[in-house]
Amino acid sequence: MTEPTTAERDQTAQPDDVQESLREVQMLLARQKQVESLVFRQDLPRHELGESLAQKQHLVELRNKLAQMDPARIAHILEALPQEECLLVWEMVEPERGSAILDELSEAVSETLTASQTHQRKPIMLNAFELHNGRLRQIPVESREELAATKPIWVDLIAPSGEERKWIAEIFDLVLPDIDDLTDLEESARFYIEENGEVHMHSDFLLDKEDESRNVTVAFILHQNILFSMRDEELPVFRLQRLRARIQPGMVSEGKDVLLDLYAADVEYSADALEDVYAELEAVGRKVLSTRMTDEEAGAILADIAKEEDLNGRIRRNVLDTRRALSFLMRGRLLAPNQHEDARAILRDIESLDGHTAFIFNKINFLMDAVVGFININQNKIIKIFSVASVALLPPTLIASIYGMNFKGWFPELEWQYGYPFSLVLMLISVAVPFAIFRHKGWLR
Repeated sequence: MTEPTTAERDQTAQPDDVQESLREVQMLLARQKQVESLVFRQDLPRHELGESLAQKQHLVELRNKLAQMDPARIAHILEALPQEECLLVWEMVEPERGSAILDELSEAVSETLTASQTHQRKPIMLNAFELHNGRLRQIPVESREELAATKPIWVDLIAPSGEERKWIAEIFDLVLPDIDDLTDLEESARFYIEENGEVHMHSDFLLDKEDESRNVTVAFILHQNILFSMRDEELPVFRLQRLRARIQPGMVSEGKDVLLDLYAADVEYSADALEDVYAELEAVGRKVLSTRMTDEEAGAILADIAKEEDLNGRIRRNVLDTRRALSFLMRGRLLAPNQHEDARAILRDIESLDGHTAFIFNKINFLMDAVVGFININQNKIIKIFSVASVALLPPTLIASIYGMNFKGWFPELEWQYGYPFSLVLMLISVAVPFAIFRHKGWLR
């Protein structure tokens, strides 16, 4: 790192904001060195405490400054600094951002920072699974050597870094797709076979949490009888499959068995989510069928119904995607006879779920119509009040308009001493009579 770095050679090509960030970091490092020098020169009590406080002030400021920068900008700064300052700044970077920054660095700087062991990188989310006495044995992998020593039938990766993808390429001669490209594929390109025999599949798996529900895309690659799975977050279906494969002997024998079991577990997970939808709709139904409902309660119920409708739609989409994946495997004659039967059994389970999702859609529509009906009834009650009031006020309005004409000779009460009170009493009687008729007919109930 003593020779000119790439960042130093290309400083003139960097944006002004990157140069400004570099100057701010260098200024903070210079201030820290000045404070350390002053503290060391003074023979004061509790010297070590003073030094610690002085360092902490500037390091906290530096850490906050780095937290506001993107990985590419931090990488430029690291490459532009001398080795000692580079390592110090690297220690101030948040651990979970370490992998993204390493991907932006040049190979020489990246190796130096990795070898320094001064930064706690994000945990490796790569697991290899071997067959051992008919069961899957999970092997957490933290280095290239550990991965090379395994003989897996399944390699599972969660948000793999560039280094982890490089391990896969070197050991298994397989180039993994970028995790950011999993959702950018066209529908027709989600299932295909490469010329070298690699089978690529991109499937949606349901993730149903208490606060949200969504579909997560998972990339599967069958290569050299090994199943490679890659996604950007953990899924309950994969945890369930790992647990079952470890405790149940003879459950899987190759990568395709693991793939089919994952699809089967996804269908079971979707069925469980449907049961939760049933329970939620039953609770909503009891509220809807109550005798009285305010507009606020109706709004809350509509929100609950919309949430369950969204989850039901995601379940339907999820099982549809699973059906497409299984049909692709069966049409491509990629399955053994026993695996073919397993796929058919999964398809039958999916067909049973189709009826349930259709029933739930009908129930949701019924509850939605019922709630909207209650809202309309409440609105009609308000309109009814205005209608009755407008009809009841028509006679006094007519009387007031007649007396407002002031025709002499036609109405002797205009010149009468009590003519004005007489008109007011007449107006009140004209209002009371319609209300009495409405009440007698039951129109005010």
